[in-house]
Amino acid sequence: MKVKIIHKYFLLALVVSAIGMSFGTYAHLASATTSYNTVKINGVNLFYREAGDKNAPTLLLLHGFPTSSHMYRNLMRELSDSYHLLALDYPGYGYSDQPSMEDYEYTFDNLAGTVEGFLDALNVKKYSLYLMDYGAPVGFRIAAKYPDRVETLIIQNGNAYEEGLREFWDPIKKYWKSRTPENAKPLAGFITHDGVKWQYTHGVRNPQAISPDNWNIDLLHLNHEGNPAIQLALFYDYQNNVPLYPSWQAYFRKHQPPTLIVWGKNDYIFPPEGAHPYKQDLKNIEFHLLDTGHFALEEDGDVIASHMRRFLSQKLPSAP
Repeated sequence: MKVKIIHKYFLLALVVSAIGMSFGTYAHLASATTSYNTVKINGVNLFYREAGDKNAPTLLLLHGFPTSSHMYRNLMRELSDSYHLLALDYPGYGYSDQPSMEDYEYTFDNLAGTVEGFLDALNVKKYSLYLMDYGAPVGFRIAAKYPDRVETLIIQNGNAYEEGLREFWDPIKKYWKSRTPENAKPLAGFITHDGVKWQYTHGVRNPQAISPDNWNIDLLHLNHEGNPAIQLALFYDYQNNVPLYPSWQAYFRKHQPPTLIVWGKNDYIFPPEGAHPYKQDLKNIEFHLLDTGHFALEEDGDVIASHMRRFLSQKLPSAP
């Protein structure tokens, strides 16, 4: 009789444990699910991805050129069990509207204003910023304007120092000096199939491991009628970021946001010479150079997610 009772309670414990595991697994899967949404900001429909518990600390993921929120698809899945993640497509990128250049000013000032409107529309008051490539000048504008809203910075191949503008930038600097069709021709190569593929594969350890979905998805918006002119406008406007570098550096020194650097050290576009100067201005910094290229998430996404999880667990309040 005693053996039967023990056996009965043992089976009951297994059932309860299985139910608990099922609920836990379901909760994890629910939090890991990414939703795909649009919101209208000043007449422009912005596409965005959202994952995780809205009551958890928010991470705003700002994409670079020539990509979209697609670049964060895997990172969102990795971290959505602990954080609320948002990644939008800028106007003219991904699945967002592409308003004409007469109806929308394609400048970094205006992109930052659009992202501000996005945050206001979603009522996001506190957030960490993941800044990559174009995401850096967009995000640093917002951080310097609203320093009390920014909880941490995660910087991945995003520039705020003139030391980071090296050989790759020579033809772009020439275009800044003289905005002629002749000087624009070399820049057109950046938005061709081969040019976009090169940005994903240059400097990586294993090019065969980088999915062609990346450049083929980017080319969907780059090949839209009128999009090449938009990209040229942003290439030209990038020069207006450089005079703001000192003010962003002053923001670093004054407010000392906790910062994680995860930088592909083989990046020809934003080489590590642009990563090291952050250490001069930021005291609360964790610094990692990774053996990969410009789009470091494609080859070292698991490494970056691991660094982020540890760093954020130390710097942010716990998720509910």
